[in-house]
Amino acid sequence: MTTPQAPTPGELAVLRQRYRLERERRVRPDGVGQYRDTEAEFGYYAADPYAGEPAGRAPLHDTVDVAVVGGGFGGILAGARMRQQGVQRVRIVEKGGDFGGTWYWNRYPGIHCDIESHVYLPMLDETGYVPEWKYAPGEEIRRHAVRIARKADLYRDALFSTTVTSLTWDEASETWIVATDRGDTFRATYVVTATGTLSEPKLPGIPGIEDFAGHTFHTSRWDYAYTGGTPDGGMTGLSRKRVGIVGTGATGVQAVPMLAEDAGHVYVFQRTPSSVDVRDNRRTTAEDVGADRDGWARERRDNYLRIVSGETADQDLVADRWTMSAGLLEKLLPSFRRQGDREAFEAAYEAADAAKMNELRARVERTVTDEATAEKLKPWYRYACKRPTFSDRYYPAFNRGNVTLVDTADTHGIERVTEDGVVVGDTTYALDCLIFATGFSVGASGIHSGKLPVHGRGGTQLLHAWAQRGPRSLHGFTSNGFPNLIQMGSLQNASSVNFTHILDEQAVHGAALVAAAEAGDALIEPSREAEDAWIAVLAEGAPDHEWFHAECTPGYYNREGRGRPNGPIAYPHGAFAFHELLRRWREESIGGILRARTSAPAQAR
Repeated sequence: MTTPQAPTPGELAVLRQRYRLERERRVRPDGVGQYRDTEAEFGYYAADPYAGEPAGRAPLHDTVDVAVVGGGFGGILAGARMRQQGVQRVRIVEKGGDFGGTWYWNRYPGIHCDIESHVYLPMLDETGYVPEWKYAPGEEIRRHAVRIARKADLYRDALFSTTVTSLTWDEASETWIVATDRGDTFRATYVVTATGTLSEPKLPGIPGIEDFAGHTFHTSRWDYAYTGGTPDGGMTGLSRKRVGIVGTGATGVQAVPMLAEDAGHVYVFQRTPSSVDVRDNRRTTAEDVGADRDGWARERRDNYLRIVSGETADQDLVADRWTMSAGLLEKLLPSFRRQGDREAFEAAYEAADAAKMNELRARVERTVTDEATAEKLKPWYRYACKRPTFSDRYYPAFNRGNVTLVDTADTHGIERVTEDGVVVGDTTYALDCLIFATGFSVGASGIHSGKLPVHGRGGTQLLHAWAQRGPRSLHGFTSNGFPNLIQMGSLQNASSVNFTHILDEQAVHGAALVAAAEAGDALIEPSREAEDAWIAVLAEGAPDHEWFHAECTPGYYNREGRGRPNGPIAYPHGAFAFHELLRRWREESIGGILRARTSAPAQAR
């Protein structure tokens, strides 16, 4: 890839003004309130199109060693790492009909991961699997989730088509009571919550959305019974249909080319265009990635994490658009090492950012033949304002005669939905089918959304305790007053674009906590002093990114234009350094989190 030319100071000034104008066209006064809950508004969402009606079973009232809430990669990895520590009874509770999490639910046409499969798929070394593609399709990822679960014998005690409704600490027995929507009230010595950060789909709050008489669905519940076909295409049910799709983020970028091939006509309703870089997907072999060596996958995964976390590496093993543009992620993750004068750093960063975005806008011009359409597809914002997307088929789809781009920036989105279609400005677009590729509510899963109440010592609810002083934890995993509760996610630890790597490191850490507690016949519970010390570490190095995100085009990164506040929400020195910190802590200080039990010893429980 050729290095894009840096803009002049005059060009930067013009670009800043253009970014501000484009942002103002898209900011809405209702912010995140423009979205609504799919479950509350649309009954079809509650159905599982892959498992059907759950099989009847008697409620369970038994006891397990570890209960894991969530059967996506976080829950699977937690269960697998617990197994490696010798834990016998691990029960994963999952609302879907099988393991896989987001890869169970999301099966829309064209679905692939945008992180290289050889670093995204966990436990490749342990399972002996080598991915078939550089960027794996969704079904290959789902099958790998099942592969790990089978290898770790996680099906034995798993509960599918089941939702945990509450977690309650029982002081007398020092166990958690886990209640579900299937009438279960079983006990667990330890609970791990792995409910994900992008698992609650959202719909736009468009007036009249309930009045549409045609067919409609969210991409996380793709209706192949209506469209026909599979994620690989062949949607013959759409051959004469007028299809509208709302949303042009990562999902829309993958689904639109597939719809363009099969539908009679496709209307793509866009508020803000994504930046779409080269994908260059291709089949891979074991030789390509050095899979003949022990530990090849961990080496490759660690190398990738180093680079996208701002660390230096002797070699870029993955060498894709994520690693090539890693320096521009500085505003996305609080993990990059600023060197020297801040003003000089920011000036150099802005110039590099502008050069990259100019390159991406030039790609649109080269690919899309209609000038007016090309202009609407150009992304006018800084690189880290929205999650980058990657496709070699998205832009060419707009050269087809059966694809129409409907830009809604000037109306701040679709104005209303009627019985027959969608209204934008003074035009009504008649539709047979309306598809929502509108994504998920960030961080609104499980505990943090309040849908899963957690009651600890003295009946205190976790969210109520946090409402007084803000979220409190040690390393993001454990909280005072909530013994033997291990939380997985992105709060107060470290994150990365390759989140499965983060989840695996969290699973290893959680399993080590349980092993230490079992060895010492103790409870896992940090002191308030330990929580305060950790919050101080996070606060001391918190990056000054609030101004950057407040100036970005609206999206989920900046709470729809409201900005993303600075504060102690993530480890400020990057994921790679955070994992090293955890390893040292487990070697030197893990005993400090253990408390003596007051109930019967483990062998008597």
